[in-house]
Amino acid sequence: MLHRNVVSLSNLPLLSALFHSTLFLSVLSFSGCSSTYYAAMEKIGIPKRDLMIKRVSAAQDSQEQAKEQFKDALERFRSVLSVDGGVLEEKYNALSAELERTEKRATDVHNRIDSVEDVSEALFAEWQRELSQYSNSSLRYSSEEKLRTSRDRYQEMMRAMRKAESKLEPVLQPLRDNVLFLKHNLNARAISSLDTELRSVEVKVDTLIRELEQSIDESNRFIKEMEGA
Repeated sequence: MLHRNVVSLSNLPLLSALFHSTLFLSVLSFSGCSSTYYAAMEKIGIPKRDLMIKRVSAAQDSQEQAKEQFKDALERFRSVLSVDGGVLEEKYNALSAELERTEKRATDVHNRIDSVEDVSEALFAEWQRELSQYSNSSLRYSSEEKLRTSRDRYQEMMRAMRKAESKLEPVLQPLRDNVLFLKHNLNARAISSLDTELRSVEVKVDTLIRELEQSIDESNRFIKEMEGA
């Protein structure tokens, strides 16, 4: 009698199918900058244009989440300034955790914007190459005009995204400094010296939120134009 752990020959077709399915999914999960990834997605009916719109939407969501997270972090920071020394360590731990969540949101914003840029550049490069395939000069000119308009709108959106992205670090840095300061000065006297820092952080968070909102508005307009194209 064969050992029960030996794979039955009748299961080999199923195992083969599972292997190829796993291999295909591995290709799809490959880095967004890989042309292999985009080619595989197009084979299953998902063109670069759809990927770009999806990634713009995802970047928009990440900016919205970052905006709310930075608001929460600022409120947490304000709450630390109003506590008694006896519960300062508890508040420090809460603020430190808030900073960690905020940094994760900032990283997500960076990654989402990079992914938008990657697929968009691939799409525009393909569009540019394919213009030479037209035999009808009128159609080629029309497509070229649409390419130019779409690229201009994309660049406006990316400038707004990158501008908002550039505001993340100036807000994070004073938050990191203040969390570290609290860590090294877990006593009531540390609180009074942070009042001026709070005002500085408030101004930067307000600026960041305005930039994120402008970037989100640009993304909305871009998605509507691309979906209507």
